Amino acid sequence: MKKILITGGAGFIGSNFIRHILAKYPNYCVTNLDKLTYCGNLENLKDVTKNKNYKFVKGDIADPKVVNQFVKGADLILNFAAETHVDRSIKDPVEFLRTNVFGTHTLLEAAKAYSTKLFIQISTDEVYGSISKGAFTEASPIAPNSPYSAAKAGGDLLARSYFITHGLPVIITRSSNNFGPYQYPEKVIPLFVTNLLEGKKVPLYADGSNVRDWLFVIDNCEAIDVIMHKGKAGEVYNIGGGNEITNMELTKILIKLLDRGEEYIEFVKDRLGHDKRYSLDISKIKTLGWKPRHDFKDALELTVNWYTKNKSWWKRLIKCREDIPALCSSYSAGSRQR
Repeated sequence: MKKILITGGAGFIGSNFIRHILAKYPNYCVTNLDKLTYCGNLENLKDVTKNKNYKFVKGDIADPKVVNQFVKGADLILNFAAETHVDRSIKDPVEFLRTNVFGTHTLLEAAKAYSTKLFIQISTDEVYGSISKGAFTEASPIAPNSPYSAAKAGGDLLARSYFITHGLPVIITRSSNNFGPYQYPEKVIPLFVTNLLEGKKVPLYADGSNVRDWLFVIDNCEAIDVIMHKGKAGEVYNIGGGNEITNMELTKILIKLLDRGEEYIEFVKDRLGHDKRYSLDISKIKTLGWKPRHDFKDALELTVNWYTKNKSWWKRLIKCREDIPALCSSYSAGSRQR
């Protein structure tokens, strides 16, 4: 029985990964350590709560007492826990530093103390910054442009240092923009879909020309699975979907899928430090036998249908979101485009 500690497993990517692992590996035992911040939601995992190989623990990865208790005895740690919303990081970066840097450090210290067999740091393409032509490789220098991506880069560098200095077997994954079921409705796709379902306009930054590469969350989970079993310690692996489109193109696709017109687009003031384009070279992970298997438009339609059929899931989250007065102004201006 392989024992896996997954941090941040009640979030979007983490919950999809837990579901994937429990379905594929009946001899793996998963402990989910999650603080349950605003975007941590146990409803994301209600279908696995009775699985005998699954255990949930509420706890903070920046708390050494809690972390030591559950790192001890774990064969493998996957750190999904992170503050991820760029606009929140611009408004108040302190929690991003606490979780993404100090929390990662706490996990690494415990992993070192208990000789964890493998530590996988789940990161983002945003640590590379913006690129006008070509694509980032794993050897590209990191140049983060937001407090969020800077904090993630800090966690990545700490993880790398523990491999170099202490020999802790660490792997870092950097994925492009994920989308799919269970994504908290502050990110661009679920935000736009839920707005359109409620007959509201969608807030599009500037002229909508920023380019993102989109990756279906199930493809990302499968990639992390492959890295977990075939990846080499000390390495970084880019995970991209190969679906680069502008935010305007994405918006028009969503509007068409939900039978709305372009009058539902509302142009809003651009985000501070808004990266123009992300692009990843995924040649390295392909050598491990992985490539994205979902067609972008099919996966996007599946995602739209999921939000259409699961209104009770996101309507409660939207109400909670709008109950935070300090953030209402940024939400109404649509500052959730990642």
